[in-house]
Amino acid sequence: MEALQDVAHISGRPGLFRIIKPGRSGVIVESMDGNKKREIVNVNAKVSVLKDISIYSEEHDKSTPLAEIFTTLKEQNGEKIDFEVKKSTPAEFFTFFEGVMPDFDKERVYTSDIKKIIQWYNLLAKEMPELWEKKTQETEEKPSKKK
Repeated sequence: MEALQDVAHISGRPGLFRIIKPGRSGVIVESMDGNKKREIVNVNAKVSVLKDISIYSEEHDKSTPLAEIFTTLKEQNGEKIDFEVKKSTPAEFFTFFEGVMPDFDKERVYTSDIKKIIQWYNLLAKEMPELWEKKTQETEEKPSKKK
């Protein structure tokens, strides 16, 4: 999922943004909400690239990259996660996420984090389905050695 290096979350803003290119006063991003609105995000804004995000595990010095979480979600749920984000209780979120990452740290991973992961997954599956298609093709099309 190398394409996750081109997708970012901006702190305080809903949704995800595709990184277009760096600019003089920040980075040019395009919203992934269907509007495809482009804007410059100031260098002072907290921009987190999805490739660099990982989820805390119970082992203090271990974490799982978000790409692995998305791959597991794809295997378990297909194209869309049917989970009532707005109506679910924190216990339901934790139970759901235990099925994805059994060893996540319940003290450092919050319900809001799990909500974001679900929303981001659904958005990426809709807007960037090629994220998973490439990985599937790579595993199916292993080059054969010719003598």
